[in-house]
Amino acid sequence: MRNPITPSRRQVAAWLGAGAALAAGTARAAPGAEAPLADRLAAYAHALRFEDLDPAGVETVKVHLIDALGCGLAALDAGPVRICREIALGDGAGSATVLGTDRRTSPDLAAFANGVAIRYEDFNDVYVGREPGHPSDSIAACLAVAEAEGASGRDLITAIALAYEIDCRLLDAAEVTGRGWDHPVYSLPASALAAGKLMRLPPEALTQAVNLAINGHIAMNQTRVQTLSDWKGVADAEATRAGVFAARLARAGLTGPAPIFEGRAGFFQQVSGPFTVDVGAFGGRGRPFRIARCGIKPYPAQVYCLTAIPAGIALAAEAGGVAAIRSLRIDTTHLGYVTAGRDREKWRPTTKDTADHSLPYITARAMLDGAITNDSYAPDKLRDPALLALIDRITVAEDAALTAMQPTAVPNRLTATLTDGRVLVRQVDDVPGFVARPMTRDDVARKFRMNAGRRLDADRVRQVLDAFWAIDERPDLTGLLSALS
Repeated sequence: MRNPITPSRRQVAAWLGAGAALAAGTARAAPGAEAPLADRLAAYAHALRFEDLDPAGVETVKVHLIDALGCGLAALDAGPVRICREIALGDGAGSATVLGTDRRTSPDLAAFANGVAIRYEDFNDVYVGREPGHPSDSIAACLAVAEAEGASGRDLITAIALAYEIDCRLLDAAEVTGRGWDHPVYSLPASALAAGKLMRLPPEALTQAVNLAINGHIAMNQTRVQTLSDWKGVADAEATRAGVFAARLARAGLTGPAPIFEGRAGFFQQVSGPFTVDVGAFGGRGRPFRIARCGIKPYPAQVYCLTAIPAGIALAAEAGGVAAIRSLRIDTTHLGYVTAGRDREKWRPTTKDTADHSLPYITARAMLDGAITNDSYAPDKLRDPALLALIDRITVAEDAALTAMQPTAVPNRLTATLTDGRVLVRQVDDVPGFVARPMTRDDVARKFRMNAGRRLDADRVRQVLDAFWAIDERPDLTGLLSALS
């Protein structure tokens, strides 16, 4: 459905600037004051066009879209993914396809089910700002709404670039982990605005979508500390579901609390603390988009653990095997320590979700196996006596010098004291797929084949890749997702 209300570019520019009149039903800015953040984000979303992306930007969106779909296909048989898929399909027919099937459900439930699949293996892309996050979680929302609305491939690309821009800029603005909240709070406005963009909502309705999405869906960081549960891989999918549902409510005319960020009991006061965001500097024609600074993971593991994997593999080889290592110290960043090396549960993970966020486990497993794969977290791997013996020789500490290297790097330094008294040190600052070492189209296609190969034969994989590399040429997404079943 196309909305007949289409403000001019001049009107949208006014919304972006200070002193703009706000949407009906929200608070109004004082004369000369800057418009509330939700209104400025809405104006940016409304104004963004496919033509604002250069060819390199379009290619980057395709790369991250294909990578996310491959991660989703790899996870379809996991128990939590099956549960969420069955829940989503239990409500009967709809307008958006559920990944791995040829069946449809409502756009918000399709975003949820597909988002869980994309996120579950912890293999989808990552962004490291002041707060780390997974912007590709919003791709599920974009796919679901684009299909339901009959949007074109170019519309989809624009919505994905928008979702990444909103999410990443907010991740840059404020860390919420230290205040007890979880990073999917930033996926709420990102998904709401991307969904609303595909629904062709006017700026005032986009503002309401942001208000509605944020107010009732603030996630606690208990999701990512101590023993991690199935919810770790579901939290961001729930945020995207809420974002899509909020956009649907806003289209129908529902309003939400405002000003949602600056209000006396709003986001700044309750969740993040105050921060400033220069929406005028967001990606656009002649300005780079944040999606270009997102990393694609070469291993299925939490971002702060990634560099410990090659460091551990190299150190084990240099030592002549883990039996020669008397003790191993891992120096890491502040968030690496807090999220992956502080809690005692990380030394005896009993779930896959805890293990793939454990520096001791991931490092030890990599040193024993020479790799980390989706199979590295199987129950027998968690109970492996050799692994447990090595973990007991590991300590983890925070190093302020390593923290200072963020966000351009997420380093880990391993120091091994050998049984013969020698000391070996290996530090790795980044891995292939990070911003300084981006994956090529061939690299991403190789990763997609590895992930999708469990479900699709080689011919189908090639057909899917061809279709998504040419997504900008499609008038709509009809039949595209069902081809992945």
